[in-house]
Amino acid sequence: MLTKNDSIKPEMETASPAMDARPASIKSVGRGLAQFLVMALVLFLGFTGMNYFTSLREPPPTRPPFQTVYTVDTAIAERGLHQPQLLVYGEVQAASSVDLRSLVTGEVVSVNPAVKAGGRVEEGEKLFSIDPFTFEQERALAEANLAETAAKIEENQARIRIEESRIRSWTEQLEIAQTDLNRISALRENGTATAKQVEDRSLIVSQRRQSLEQAELNLVAEKSRLRQLDAIMARFRLNKEQAERNIEDTVMRAPLTGVINAKDVAVGRMINANDIAISMYRADQLEVRFTLTDQRFARIQNDNTGIIGRPVEVIWVIGGEEFRYPAVIDRIGARIASDRGGVEVIALIDQDLSGTALRPGAFVEIIVPDRAFDGYFKAPDTALYGNDTVYEIVDGALVATKVSVRARDGDQIIFDADLANGAEILTTRIAEISEGLRVRSRGDVEASTAARTQGQTGSETQ
Repeated sequence: MLTKNDSIKPEMETASPAMDARPASIKSVGRGLAQFLVMALVLFLGFTGMNYFTSLREPPPTRPPFQTVYTVDTAIAERGLHQPQLLVYGEVQAASSVDLRSLVTGEVVSVNPAVKAGGRVEEGEKLFSIDPFTFEQERALAEANLAETAAKIEENQARIRIEESRIRSWTEQLEIAQTDLNRISALRENGTATAKQVEDRSLIVSQRRQSLEQAELNLVAEKSRLRQLDAIMARFRLNKEQAERNIEDTVMRAPLTGVINAKDVAVGRMINANDIAISMYRADQLEVRFTLTDQRFARIQNDNTGIIGRPVEVIWVIGGEEFRYPAVIDRIGARIASDRGGVEVIALIDQDLSGTALRPGAFVEIIVPDRAFDGYFKAPDTALYGNDTVYEIVDGALVATKVSVRARDGDQIIFDADLANGAEILTTRIAEISEGLRVRSRGDVEASTAARTQGQTGSETQ
């Protein structure tokens, strides 16, 4: 049996380890805190030392900012005489065309093989013919009527001569009868003739006078009949001439050397007078019709040479081949082409086109000399910024100059500006263009490079 002291002793020994654990945990926390403080101190001392030693270093040398210098293309501005070449487009058309109409009615009996679209015929060449039988009959009838009328005229002329002879005879007989009457009247007064004798002589005079008047009236009638026959003869002559003309018109001949545009005639076809049988145009004369804008027309019209008679060049491009033809502006269109925004102009191709393939309807280019600008500058259009500014290069820097553009010549501009002859202007496009921008000419760079290369080559040779 345990005593009171024995029971208490084990209990006290059991509680002792728990009391010893608390100081150990406190010690570990204190140790961790000390390590953190040491690490922070080391970092602080290291950072402070680095800054100190860095501040002891001399600063590196600084470079001045580099200014960009552009290598550009330039052009020399010089005043001179410049004449732009305007490029316009137009259409070829026939300078002279004609519709051949049949002058007579009849059946077509022959057609020239060349009479077809695109066929070429010479002036006076037979194109087609119509059966002349009807008109030959009309000519024969007119000739028969002429012969008959001629015979009637001869007969009438003979009667006129007879009547004229009768008039002469009756005139003589009347004179004799009148003389006899006068003699008897004198005898009657002397008493040697009777009154009956005077009456008989008076009757004879009256009868012969009546016969003379009848003969004169017959002569007037015969002469009137002769005039009628002459009129009939003239009409029959006209009939004959018309018949002969109709016979000639049965053969249609080419009025000019040209190209057949269209035909409506064939063997066996009945054709009426005034029907269009063939359309053709003059082969050696073609025109070009094109439009100049109001501004271009006004410039050319105000030029010293004007617009009429101005030489131009026609360019026909087909199959990759280019054909050029000289031409001269012949006239201005009959009406202003307001719907096209300009003035219509016609130029006559000044060349024999008989051996060429150029035809009406061809779409062509026309180069028209513009007005001559004397005393103006000319430069590539890349020199123009906006609509009125170019940049002059002065001591390697850009200087803006206002200009007045007067005309364009392809990729060139003709302008006026306050520039000195020989001024160097920028022709390269620069996006960040501004006045004062530093540039250098590509030509100067290439010349410098070439000189340096030549110097190095000479040194290596030595």
